[in-house]
Amino acid sequence: MKNEFYLHFEEGMPKGTAQEKGEKIMYKIQNGRRVPYIHHYRKSEVEITRRVIGLKMARFRPEKPSFMPIKLEVFLYFDVKERKKWGSYKDTKPDCDNYVKEIKDIMTALGFWGDDAQVVDLRVVKRYAEKATICIRWEELEDGPT
Repeated sequence: MKNEFYLHFEEGMPKGTAQEKGEKIMYKIQNGRRVPYIHHYRKSEVEITRRVIGLKMARFRPEKPSFMPIKLEVFLYFDVKERKKWGSYKDTKPDCDNYVKEIKDIMTALGFWGDDAQVVDLRVVKRYAEKATICIRWEELEDGPT
């Protein structure tokens, strides 16, 4: 079964991606000594992006998560005022893989599938458009010989 939905963003394409992480040095007590370690955390902008996309995506989640192999297509349309650019590929940052990682993580958290490792066929396209939009198509695949 093929599923498709669109997420529209009036304020422009959300900026944060899975790579936008911060680090800070923390300390823990180990064997009676204070030992430094690096604590990794998500920056607040990424958390906001996650919530914005997640809230828009939540209404499209299935009743039950899939446990089949998944084919996923993500089309990222970045808004630009220059009409002559509409439809052309966006070959600048952010990277496709960083953006789609965040989208897959959100879809996993919302229960589209059990684990994003089930995505076995992936296509990501970045283009310019009049309005910032993410189009997501996904379908369950029959597992068998090709």
